[in-house]
Amino acid sequence: MMEEREQIKPPEKTVTMLAPGVEMPPTEDELPYDDGMPMETHRHVLQMFLLIEVLNHYWAEREDGFVGGDMFVYFSPDQVYTHDFRGPDVFVVQGVSKRSRKSWVVWQEGKAPDVVIELLSETTAEKDRNEKKLIYQDRLRVPEYFWYDPYSGELAGFSLRDGKYVAIEPDADGRLVSQQLGLMLRRWEGVYQREEATWLRWATPDGVLLPTPKEQAEQEHQQSLAAQQQAEQAQQQAKEAQRQAEEERQRAAELEALLARYRERLGDLPE
Repeated sequence: MMEEREQIKPPEKTVTMLAPGVEMPPTEDELPYDDGMPMETHRHVLQMFLLIEVLNHYWAEREDGFVGGDMFVYFSPDQVYTHDFRGPDVFVVQGVSKRSRKSWVVWQEGKAPDVVIELLSETTAEKDRNEKKLIYQDRLRVPEYFWYDPYSGELAGFSLRDGKYVAIEPDADGRLVSQQLGLMLRRWEGVYQREEATWLRWATPDGVLLPTPKEQAEQEHQQSLAAQQQAEQAQQQAKEAQRQAEEERQRAAELEALLARYRERLGDLPE
């Protein structure tokens, strides 16, 4: 979705001398990181946030993963001078620190993304299906590439095998497995951020949706209410058992008192 913008002015070439005649390529702090252009539609923005938010939440305890979106990915120092930028809508990198970044600079980070997801639109679909796919395949060597149309629900995925993308076959429910992440991507009809649509969601290998922080909070709240109800039911059952035991005790006492009166009047009863 994030397009290459010709109006971006490349920075003054920053040169850091490693040794006489040897230059260090620019870092994220020296590269353009914002083209000032918004994403296509509000739904595209929400879809991007949903994928990023959920995976970051799922990886909350991990220290070796980064999830980015709508930010430049630089895979060649020459890009900055040729405006050959690529801005995946969503990308995932494992085995790296979780620090904040302005852009993803492959030569600075030491690796390209492991997974890229592009969100199709009328203006970007052709480029996402063709030009960008070839760049992710041939130049960035991204192991897995997916695209999704937030309006039509079109979903496709590709895995890099022997240097070429091979289509990932969906299961019977139309879900695609990411071997890189050990997760799957599936469609979900519901409401996110007050907008009802068919969303692309992360799920466990058996198809269980990874919750958003809000969904998890609601689940925990419901579980807390259920546990409270169970505790109250157990308390009521204990009180009922105590009441029944007390009634049994009173009936036994009354019977014993009745027998005592019989003994006083009639003597001991025959065996």
